[in-house]
Amino acid sequence: MKGKLDNTLLWNEAAKAGLLLGLVSVSCLLLKELAGQSGSDFLTQAAVIILWTVEFFGCILLMKKVQLDLRDKYQDIKIADTFRLGRRAALLSGLVLASAQALVIMYMPEETMEELVSAVSESMNMTVAQQEEVNGMMDKLPVLTFLFQWLYCFLYGTVLSSIMSRYIFFQKLFGGPFDGPQNKQNNPDEQ
Repeated sequence: MKGKLDNTLLWNEAAKAGLLLGLVSVSCLLLKELAGQSGSDFLTQAAVIILWTVEFFGCILLMKKVQLDLRDKYQDIKIADTFRLGRRAALLSGLVLASAQALVIMYMPEETMEELVSAVSESMNMTVAQQEEVNGMMDKLPVLTFLFQWLYCFLYGTVLSSIMSRYIFFQKLFGGPFDGPQNKQNNPDEQ
């Protein structure tokens, strides 16, 4: 144990965790983009599904590890401390991922954007006026993507952090070394 946790140390731990979570998400995003450039629809769909699963469950496991490390690293850690760590890490990792997605969209080739708009138009049976509105919004797409992705990551991370922060403390209360058979032998009340 290092000592007491204060707000500055919590932000430092959250920054490290947010960067780690953000890098995992950005790596999955870039691998999805590379798979999309392969030209194979099957490979693209398979990569998207596999990488989404890796990102989803990987972030859950990383959040658990980060909160467990905080619990074990500092004295007198409470559920609220691990929750705040997770919420701050979600805020920061969302910033990393949202920035990367906005950059990917900003540097997407024009013909790819036109193909995307035409595919959406066909699938939704849009009128010409609606297609023009969508084309007008394409300039704002990086900003909108940034805002919605950041909000999504923050909300997802907050919910995940809330669940995980309680789970790791319940795990400590009901599991671990206190339930072993050697401890039952040393307890005279149960004999």
